[in-house]
Amino acid sequence: MAQGCPIEGLEVALVDLQSSRNNVRHHTEEISIERLIVRRGQAFVITLYFRNRGFQPGLDNIIFVAETGPLPDLAKGTRAVFSLTSSDGPSPWIASLETNGAASLEVSLCAPPMAAVGRYLLKIRVDSFQGAVTAYQLGEFILLFNPWCPADGVYLDSEPQRQEYIVNDYGFIYQGNKSWIRPCPWNYGQFEENIIDICLELLQKSLNFQVDPSTDCALRGSPVYISRVVCAMINSNDDNGVLNGNWSENYTDGVNPAEWTGSVAILKQWHATGCQPVRYGQCWVFAAVMCTVMRCLGIPTRVITNFDSGHDTDGNLIIDEYYDSTGRILENMKKDTVWNFHVWNECWMARKDLPPGYGGWQVLDATPQETSNGLYCCGPASVRAIKEGEVDLNFDTRFAFSMVNADCMSWLVYGGKEQKLHQDTAAVGNFISTKSIQSDERDDITESYKYEEGSLQERQVFLKALQKLKDGRSQGPHRADTTPFSSMPPGQDNPRSLDTPSLQPSDVMQVSLKFELLDLPNMGQDINFVLLALNMSPQFKDLKVNLSAQSLLHDGSPLTPFWQDIAFITLFPQEEKTYPCKILYSQYNQYLSTDKLIRISALGEEKSTPEKILVNKIITLTFPGIVINVLGTAFVNQPLTIQVIFSNPLSEPVEDCVLTLEGSGLFKKQQRILVGVLKPHHKASITLKTVPFKSGQRQIQANLRSNKFKDIKGYKNVYVDFGL
Repeated sequence: MAQGCPIEGLEVALVDLQSSRNNVRHHTEEISIERLIVRRGQAFVITLYFRNRGFQPGLDNIIFVAETGPLPDLAKGTRAVFSLTSSDGPSPWIASLETNGAASLEVSLCAPPMAAVGRYLLKIRVDSFQGAVTAYQLGEFILLFNPWCPADGVYLDSEPQRQEYIVNDYGFIYQGNKSWIRPCPWNYGQFEENIIDICLELLQKSLNFQVDPSTDCALRGSPVYISRVVCAMINSNDDNGVLNGNWSENYTDGVNPAEWTGSVAILKQWHATGCQPVRYGQCWVFAAVMCTVMRCLGIPTRVITNFDSGHDTDGNLIIDEYYDSTGRILENMKKDTVWNFHVWNECWMARKDLPPGYGGWQVLDATPQETSNGLYCCGPASVRAIKEGEVDLNFDTRFAFSMVNADCMSWLVYGGKEQKLHQDTAAVGNFISTKSIQSDERDDITESYKYEEGSLQERQVFLKALQKLKDGRSQGPHRADTTPFSSMPPGQDNPRSLDTPSLQPSDVMQVSLKFELLDLPNMGQDINFVLLALNMSPQFKDLKVNLSAQSLLHDGSPLTPFWQDIAFITLFPQEEKTYPCKILYSQYNQYLSTDKLIRISALGEEKSTPEKILVNKIITLTFPGIVINVLGTAFVNQPLTIQVIFSNPLSEPVEDCVLTLEGSGLFKKQQRILVGVLKPHHKASITLKTVPFKSGQRQIQANLRSNKFKDIKGYKNVYVDFGL
C-alpha cells in the first residue's frame, strides 16, 4: 500500500459459524447440524469473511462479546468481552487466530469450563487503525455442560459411560417388585427436534428466573444449581412445571402414567400448551423426563429404581406401618410408607460445596414428596454421603438416606391400643437398579448406597445417622435443607425413634409363617398359593391365622380388601404344615389398581402367648408382552416395515384398545393406532411402515392400553445403517 494512502475500516460481509463441523466435535450433531451448539471448555471455530480487505494484525483489533440472559453483566459472568489480539485480558473466554486468508479469517473461540450454560448472542466490534469502529451481530449459539472436558464440574473420564449417560437416547426403567423386576422401555429422546429449546424454556419458566433473572442466569454455570432448578420444574407443585402428579387412580382428564413410553411427547405437549402441566405423572415419569432434560443440557444422568423404598415423613428413620387384627394394613393411620418401588435420578457432578470425596453420583428426586428450601425438589444428595450416613450434608441427604436405609416398624392396632409386632432392619432399600452401560442388562448398585444388610458397618452407619439427626434437632437447623428430627413437641422424645431392633415375634413364639406361590400369577387367572407354618419349638402349638388380600398402589397405599380367610393350624413340635389358598379372578378383578399389585397378609396368634406374628407377600400380576418384528434391514431414509403382535390375556373381551409406538430416530412423532375390541385370548397383528432418519442403535417402544389394562409393553432394538 502506498505511503500516505488512508486505511479503510475492516468490514465484515459474512460469518460462517461452521455449525456442522463444530457440532460433530462437540458431540451435539444429533441435536442439530444447522445451529451452533457447543460445550464449554472446548474450542469451536468460526470464519469471518470481509467485504473490503483482509485482516491486518497490528492495524485491526477484533473484540468478541458473548452475552446470555435478559440482563448481561460483566461482573456476573453473563457478558464476556475478549480480544482476538490480546489473551491477557480479564475475561476467561479465549479467542485465537487459526488462519488468516486474503479476505477471510478463521478464529477459534472457547468458553471457560465454568461458564453459564444457555443461549448466547455472539457479537464483534472491529477497531481499525485511525479510529474506524464497526460492530456486528454474528448470531446465536447454545452452550452446554461438557463431560468430555476435565476442567468441567460434570467431567466423566469414561467414554463408555459418557456414551450411556449423555448420548444414549433410550433405556429401561425398572418396575414391579423385588421378587419380579420388570424392565420398562423408555424413549428419552434428548436429541429430538425442539427438545433443546424446550429444556432452555424450562429454565426460563422456573421460579428462580421469574424472581431474579439476572442472578439465575449467572448461576447456570453450576451443575448443582441447575439440577435443583430442573428438579423443581419437572413437577408442577410450585410452578407451571412439566408434570402433574396423580396417585388417585382417576385419570379421566389426562393420561394414566402407566401409558407413557417416552419423554418427548410429554415435553412437546408442555411446550405446545403454553407450559401448562401435563396430566399425569408418577415417580418413573418424573425421573425419565428429568433424565431427558439433564442429558440434553450435558449433565451425565441415569435413572435409578429402589425396591421397597422408604418415605419417612417425620424424619426419625423409622417407617411405621399399622395393621388390624385381620392383617389388613390401615390406610387412615399411615403417614410413613414403603413404596413397592420408587424411581429417581443420579447425576454426575463435582461437589465443591461439600467436604472432599463427596462428588460423583448425586441423588435427585423430582417426585413431589417433601419440600427443600420451600420448593418440591430433592437433592443433589451425594450417594457416598448416603452410604456413610452423613445426613447433615446438603442437599436432602437425610430424606435420601431414609429411602434406602430406614428401619420398618409394624404395629397391631386393636381396642384403641398399639402393639409392636416387630422391627425389620432390612425391609427398606432392596435391589437398587439401573440400566447397565451399553447393555440391556440390569445393574444392581445397592452397594453404592449402603453396606451389606446385617453387617456391623450397616448398623453403625444407621446409628451414626440417627445420632446426627438427634444432634441436629437439639442444636437447631444448621444446614439449608435440615428438616425437623421429629414432629413431637420440644423436650419430648419419640419413643420409636431410637429403638434398637427387637426380637422378631417368630423368635418368641418359635413359629415361622411364609407364603409360597404355586404358579405364576398371570392376569386373568386364579392365584394359587400356600401358607407354610413351621413349629420350631419342642411344644405343641395351636394357631389361629387371619389371612387377607388387598390391592396396593406402587407407593404403598392400600386399597379396599377383597379377600379374607381364617386358618386354624395345629402343629406338633418341629412339625411343618401347608394351608392351601386360592384367590379367584372374579374376586380380585374389580379391585385391581393400574399397578396390578396384590398384598397378601397373615396375622398369626397362639393361645399360650400374647405375641403375634405378621407375614406378608406382594404379588405382581403379569401380562404377555408385545412382540415387535423388524422385517428387513433398516437404512436411513429408506422405508422400513414393522410388525407388532399383541394379545388379550383375559377370558373376556376388552374394549377401547389403543396401540402406541415411538422411537427416536425412527418415528418423527408418536404413532397412535386405534385397535378397538379384542376378543377373549385373541392375538392380533398390525404392520406399519416408517422411514428412519438417524443412523446407529435405535429402539422401538410400544404400549397397549384398554379398558381392562393400561400398560402392556414391548420393545425392539434396531440398528439403522447409513445405506448407500
